[in-house]
Amino acid sequence: MSDYQPAENRYDQSDAWFRRCGKSGLFLPAVSLGCWHNFGDPGRDSGLHSDEASMHANCQRMLFTAFDHGVTHFDLANNYGPPPGSAEARVGRVLKEDLAAYRDELLISSKAGWDMWPGPYGNHGSRKHLLASLDQSLARLQLDYVDFFYSHRPCPVGTPLEETLGALDTAVRSGKALYAGISMYNADQTREVLAVCEANNLVKPVIHQPNYSMLDRWVEPGLLNTADEAGLGVIVFSPLAQGLLTDKYLESIPEDSRAGHDDGYLSKDTITAEKQAMLRRLNDIAKRRGQSLAQMALSWTLRASAVTSTLIGASRPEQVIENLKAVEQTAFDDAEINEIDAVLASLQA
Repeated sequence: MSDYQPAENRYDQSDAWFRRCGKSGLFLPAVSLGCWHNFGDPGRDSGLHSDEASMHANCQRMLFTAFDHGVTHFDLANNYGPPPGSAEARVGRVLKEDLAAYRDELLISSKAGWDMWPGPYGNHGSRKHLLASLDQSLARLQLDYVDFFYSHRPCPVGTPLEETLGALDTAVRSGKALYAGISMYNADQTREVLAVCEANNLVKPVIHQPNYSMLDRWVEPGLLNTADEAGLGVIVFSPLAQGLLTDKYLESIPEDSRAGHDDGYLSKDTITAEKQAMLRRLNDIAKRRGQSLAQMALSWTLRASAVTSTLIGASRPEQVIENLKAVEQTAFDDAEINEIDAVLASLQA
């Protein structure tokens, strides 16, 4: 066990820091820490920590730094890593060895619905997959329950919604999850989810997790309006478009960046000269606001009243601290919004 003690002033943020999750009684931090990347096996993270000791120490510091600054929500899924499962195992180790005394101050999420293990039950939206995956996630996390358990995507093979949502209902009623969530369901699908829950007396999701950024606005206005009207919280992932909305790619593609990795989630081919010119124009707007491009991009997602929290990834503790500054400046005047929209539209012209 470690001697980590969280900062005594970790809850001294402004009143805007914690936001109500839809119409539930739960409040989320405006910024949550996503563990999609950089929490898996050594050598697979952006920092290329080649040995287990340095890799784990860096992950510890990121989690500690986040919690010290009021980030009470760590977002995971069964397949996060890489490889799949390794992020939950690593965060689970930190939760047990360093943060066990603070479990009731933390929100931990997991998800199921994408490829996880071989065979017909390791994927999609069946009751078998979801509940087996939840048990596996709890074992890796070394927890009795998660706070959120999500259907990670609409089932692509036609599992009836009654079955998928029934599994989420079982997860909550069994005490293995406190709240149910859905991810990447569009507006029509979200309304159908709520109708099925109502008709079958199933526990309703309280939160929706879509991707959302300046470069991918598919949730506007339909899904954001639907979630708001239904009382669902919204927590958005990839607000920095896999790191594209940072200063890394303004002039070149660094070898140690996500796009510089052969197995990265951001392809070099997508970073064109035209896109870099657009990023530089956005960066100029951010400078005038006294922000970095990344901070402005995060603030931009939080400007929407329907958004409860935005998920950041990080490869080192300093990134966590820098990204949290986005909450200090989430207001945009009309001129700024119009200028940003014009810059974004220029890429489509």
